[in-house]
Amino acid sequence: MEPPSGTPLTVVMVCLTLATGILDAVSFLALGQVFTATQTGNLLFLGFGIAGQGGLPVLTTVISLGSFVLGAGIGARMESMLAARERQWFPVGLTVEAALLLSAAAAAWESGPVPGLPPGRRGLVIGLMAVAMGMRNVTAMRAAPPDLTTTVETRAMTALVSASPLGRDTRLGYGSHAAGRRLLSIASMFAGALLGAGLLALGTRPTLVLLLVAVFVAATAFLVPGLARRRHPTEE
Repeated sequence: MEPPSGTPLTVVMVCLTLATGILDAVSFLALGQVFTATQTGNLLFLGFGIAGQGGLPVLTTVISLGSFVLGAGIGARMESMLAARERQWFPVGLTVEAALLLSAAAAAWESGPVPGLPPGRRGLVIGLMAVAMGMRNVTAMRAAPPDLTTTVETRAMTALVSASPLGRDTRLGYGSHAAGRRLLSIASMFAGALLGAGLLALGTRPTLVLLLVAVFVAATAFLVPGLARRRHPTEE
């Protein structure tokens, strides 16, 4: 079964983009200046860290990058195999992502009053989150929703400006209805980062935030088949 399309797919991707912002807030603010979804930032951090500038971590950045690559490889193999067998690869990809995030929440569990994790457990949490985000990128790219990659907003921001009255680039959508979708993509990432940072600022344990995101992604996966059937009522 193909994923939903049109408005249902846009809603799903906006929800997942919101989740991305929350996850990167947890990884950067609570796990130590590393991203688990926005790997472009990690590439820069790795270069800065190797150069010995900014006090940026090298090991955790390598863990995140390597785990992300592993997740992308696993996700591509799994989802292409399911698609070849005409199985529901889209909700399965989201379900596996949710399971990995749940595992990260379990690994991050800290019963004591003092925040912080031992380096080994912190690396495990980062790795599990990055594997999940590597798989997410495959899922998003296979679904191919316009302007909604769920993890990168530079392209959406460029397209939004280029297709605005300021840029007037018809090839990038000037005169179309794409601006709303692009704004939603950018706003959901910002809202996710704000929400994640706000929850941490209120003293919410990173474990609980990860658990909430895992449940949110799992619920999204549960709803996807119904959305796809509503969009394609003749397909059984």
